Amino acid sequence: MSRTVAVIGGGYGGTAVAKALEAVADVVLIDPRDAFVNVAASLRALARPDWAGNMFFPFDTVLTRGTVIRDRAVSVDSGGVTLASGQRVAADYLVLATGSSYAYPARVDADSVEAALEDLRQTNKELAGAERVLILGAGPVGLELAGEIKDAWPDKHVTLVDPAEQLVPGFTSEMRDDLHRQLDELGIDVRLGTRLTAPLTTEANRVATFTTTTTGGDEITADIWFRAFGLRTNSGYLVDGGLTTLNPQGRVAVTDTLNVRGPDGIFDHVYAIGDLTDLAEDKLAAYALQHAEVVAQNITAQVRGERATATYRPMPDPMILLPLGPRFGVGQMPTPDGVAVVPAATVAEYKGTDLFTGRFTEQFGPTAA
Repeated sequence: MSRTVAVIGGGYGGTAVAKALEAVADVVLIDPRDAFVNVAASLRALARPDWAGNMFFPFDTVLTRGTVIRDRAVSVDSGGVTLASGQRVAADYLVLATGSSYAYPARVDADSVEAALEDLRQTNKELAGAERVLILGAGPVGLELAGEIKDAWPDKHVTLVDPAEQLVPGFTSEMRDDLHRQLDELGIDVRLGTRLTAPLTTEANRVATFTTTTTGGDEITADIWFRAFGLRTNSGYLVDGGLTTLNPQGRVAVTDTLNVRGPDGIFDHVYAIGDLTDLAEDKLAAYALQHAEVVAQNITAQVRGERATATYRPMPDPMILLPLGPRFGVGQMPTPDGVAVVPAATVAEYKGTDLFTGRFTEQFGPTAA
């Protein structure tokens, strides 16, 4: 007897679990977009729009047996999902994989590849006409954006402003020292422990020269600014409490098998993965892909009448691969002997050169390029 698996969200984890399960179940992937988006490549796509098509993998080539519904979930219960169109999708298994949102251009806003590419082209034209760039937020997104801008336009003046006292807190001082060295080498101006004294009145991502001041007393003049902070969990369809109760961050409590915890117990046929989970770890694509492997194993076992035994445990130490363009970057990876700082060449080899395009081409098929 065939079983239906509804996967809500076609990001890193959702697309991977849908792809893994379509051979053993009737998979329905629900996402308003027409393609999987490799968001790790968004900032290079902004700096180099001729390369941007490499970040999109159309769903109709990703899934060869499954069904894709372009719609948004508005409510979920233990028996299925209700969509914005009013359609009801009943399912034997549910995988919640709606991830999180972030300010453009780190994550594109448009639901179609064509519209997203046009947005990136237009923003690239704005950026190309700016000599001085201000980035608000010096976390990984802001740092990657700065690196991509300097790689494409070495002569642009790029300033990062962040109220944090440290870059990438929680990682080793050795990695931070290397990061500062590379930022200095690239000529990127970093202002930490300060913030703007007033909100900017010019529109983000558009050329319009302005002057602003920081709480530290610095005056900054720039021609364009970008927002690089503000991660938001995409869990609005769960706020009605029909399935589970969200934590203050809008995330879902899960077990070590990644089953969702409801108010009255654990749902053995409902799973959550990726940024949506309340797991104590950074919200990274690498972790979402590991979650997907666990859930695919568990649902496959259940479809075959076996027990779901695959479990997931967050790593004890944080990891990161933070490229600053295709040639520079810093990283920290786990080893049997503890964490290890990796050099720029290793960051470039594993991420910076193609931003995982080759990996997803192998897994999902050709890009939209």
